[in-house]
Amino acid sequence: MPTKKAQKKVTSTKRETKKKVIASYAKHDKDTGSAPVQVAILTKRINELTDHLKGHKKDNHSRRGLLLMVGKRRKLLNYLKNSKPEVYEEVIKGLELRK
Repeated sequence: MPTKKAQKKVTSTKRETKKKVIASYAKHDKDTGSAPVQVAILTKRINELTDHLKGHKKDNHSRRGLLLMVGKRRKLLNYLKNSKPEVYEEVIKGLELRK
């Protein structure tokens, strides 16, 4: 079991990666809740959880969380597509969501 110092480092690393994701899609300094930022954060978490589920195939609780996140991201993308198509295209290309 990792020590408390190791656990703190892991959480701070997650916090730092989240800040980087937010910074790359934010419109201004305090923008943490716009649709492109939320989609980017959800995509990062979805990718991490997908990797987790590859090794833990029977983890159905996490699988449910993954499906909820995918649904939430889908709704946000639909909102962007209908209201701001140019932003939608930028987000799709930036996150490489469509082939």
